[in-house]
Amino acid sequence: MTVSGRCECGSVRFEVKGELPSPVACHCKMCRQSSGHFWASTGFRRERLTMNHESGLEWYQSSENVRRGFCKDCGSSLFFDEVDGPWISVSMGSLDSPSNATLSGHIFVANKGDYYTIGDSLPQREYSK
Repeated sequence: MTVSGRCECGSVRFEVKGELPSPVACHCKMCRQSSGHFWASTGFRRERLTMNHESGLEWYQSSENVRRGFCKDCGSSLFFDEVDGPWISVSMGSLDSPSNATLSGHIFVANKGDYYTIGDSLPQREYSK
């Protein structure tokens, strides 16, 4: 199975080979600020990601060990990358359907925005791990 994804304008297009791990919704302040709401993503080993078009791809070093990939043309938030690690995460909103993935839970709920409630019955962790 291969799932394709892209930014809104198409300046960044990619594919992920294999089944997608269950995504999580991150409610930390950094994810909310970078995406505009909470960040739903799935992570996998970097070698499973193939970039088909990346003329719009830019990276922002959001912390010492993490950078975030976005499209410089349309502003779409796309990737969460632990720079020295083997894993990369991709925004669920950037994936084409069907992704065959189902949200598995919420992390960093202690930091969630005060303007919404989490209304599902999925597991919630105050922080991660």
